Amino acid sequence: MAKDTDEMTDQEIRNRIIRLGFRGDEKLMEAFCGKLQAGLPPNTGVALRGSVVTNERYEDQREFDADGPGTSDLDVTLIGDEVIKKWNDDAYYIPKLHTKPLCDKDPNIAPELRPLREELQKMMGRPVNFQATANLILFVRDVILDQPYFMLVEPGKNS
Repeated sequence: MAKDTDEMTDQEIRNRIIRLGFRGDEKLMEAFCGKLQAGLPPNTGVALRGSVVTNERYEDQREFDADGPGTSDLDVTLIGDEVIKKWNDDAYYIPKLHTKPLCDKDPNIAPELRPLREELQKMMGRPVNFQATANLILFVRDVILDQPYFMLVEPGKNS
């Protein structure tokens, strides 16, 4: 069983993310973050969630990439008032606070972000999904629902 994120330092979680999601290449993670910062509205925060953080898939508790390299997705959560407006009006779980994921199943729910997502998928060789949320929802998912995240870019750091 993977070490629980509650028992890990931020550096240990970061190292896990680099190992699992970025093929052990810190420069790849930096390039990924750079593309995100360049392609998103100013002041947008970026967090990773899901199995790249926990090394346990939500649906079946198997490890990240259990079906082979590049088979698990990167769940990217975008935080900020401007980025959340990029979703279509009918693409929210909670209107103006929490969106549905921009993914292969729903590739047109945030049309302005689709090219960035596709570019990142090519770069990573794996699915990349975007979801936008308010800080409050991110906090609730972490603390109350035990869905941890790892901040790649703090809100206000890509202006």
